Amino acid sequence: MRVLVTGTSGQLGHDVMLELIKRGYEGLGADRSASDKTEYKTTVMDITDADAVNRVIEEYQPDAVIHCAAWTNVDGAEDPANQVAVRKVNVDGTANIAKACKKVGAKMVYISTDYVFNGQGTEPWQPDDKNYAPLNVYGQSKLDGEKAVTENTDNYFIVRIAWVFGKNGKNFVKTMLGVGKTHPEVRVVNDQIGTPTYTPDLARLLVDMIETDKYGFYHATNEGGYISWADFTEEIFKQAGINSKVIPVTTEEYGISVAARPFNSRLDKSKLKDSGFEPLPTWQDALSRYLKELDN
Repeated sequence: MRVLVTGTSGQLGHDVMLELIKRGYEGLGADRSASDKTEYKTTVMDITDADAVNRVIEEYQPDAVIHCAAWTNVDGAEDPANQVAVRKVNVDGTANIAKACKKVGAKMVYISTDYVFNGQGTEPWQPDDKNYAPLNVYGQSKLDGEKAVTENTDNYFIVRIAWVFGKNGKNFVKTMLGVGKTHPEVRVVNDQIGTPTYTPDLARLLVDMIETDKYGFYHATNEGGYISWADFTEEIFKQAGINSKVIPVTTEEYGISVAARPFNSRLDKSKLKDSGFEPLPTWQDALSRYLKELDN
């Protein structure tokens, strides 16, 4: 199987490439600028350039494209100066990938987010829920990216994730490790509820998916229960042996974010098991493995 992966400079795209190597598949990483990766083959491809996307995909003739490239700076997306660029990447770029996939008959995986929903209530969001009402520019762009997939190709997996962490990039765990080592106490919100997603575990699932034709919408985070960011921080400090005290606060009390954040990021993942896919391990186990990886 030949697989093209976009966004390999990011946490998830890099780990997807490593998973493909592990299984003996042929993979090509694609990014908008030259890569310094030596573990796998890469090519330069700006997803906002339709001609470039068509050229790369037609030449490579992948069986599947796992589309990880995205604008993910949620607060930065709120800046009016950035909003054209956000849509060019998350909507137009995704449409370019979807159209090229259809031309060559490739399966497509699109990585989406719980931010497509309104973030209210306490019930977990179902993969086939249509109660869309994004709270911010980023969420709207990812929802419009989903539509770009469904309108432009047929054989797709749309996989919504939340609270992502991995070795190859910035994330909440790295931030808390840094803050916890330098501050005796840390204020962390306790009214936003969800579940973390560890990129190597998610990468395994995405490759599992493209080995099938069980297309559709899915939710994928680690197992282990729904928690708040404050709960997550407590476990990070516990496992890392950090003595900093976690002070739980409300989102209103915290008051720093530019973009509105969802209170309810609970994603129902039962469709994974119903479709025969192996769920991700618990987030507590994932965190333990991640901390060991950071030490290596």
